[in-house]
Amino acid sequence: MVIGLISDTHDHVPNIQIATDYFRRMEVEMVLHAGDYCSPFTIAHFEGLNLYGIFGNNDGDRYLLMKKFEAINGVLCGEFYEAELDGMKMALYHGTYPGITASLEKSGLYDVVVTGHTHEPNLENVGSTLSINPGSAHGFETGAMIATLDTKTRKVKFKELV
Repeated sequence: MVIGLISDTHDHVPNIQIATDYFRRMEVEMVLHAGDYCSPFTIAHFEGLNLYGIFGNNDGDRYLLMKKFEAINGVLCGEFYEAELDGMKMALYHGTYPGITASLEKSGLYDVVVTGHTHEPNLENVGSTLSINPGSAHGFETGAMIATLDTKTRKVKFKELV
């Protein structure tokens, strides 16, 4: 299964459109959003992409975000989401508190931990856990990035949004 990974879109509609177009071209089976959508209006761009997401520290109207997720048949999971996909135990957390991120990575409970928050793309092995931060889809000063994860091969590909 190929999963699209995105975080920290921060209302940047042009980059959201580039990212969602890319995910559609790659025929991802699911998109995990690690939070910081900011405004609820951005969620409509993910329609048809099997979107699962969690809240970030900059998400405003949480009730309306939930309603927008429901409108596209997406799933908004609060502050944390975990799933088993292709035999891999995965955790999705925004990354607001580095101590929580480190605890998830070091716990040994997850094969993959996906976070955002820092706006910096990162891929590293922490023990047996693959830790992935797709970077910021907004871009800010580091450049706009997203990623994909192939659950069968554990290969991660970063994609710059240009």
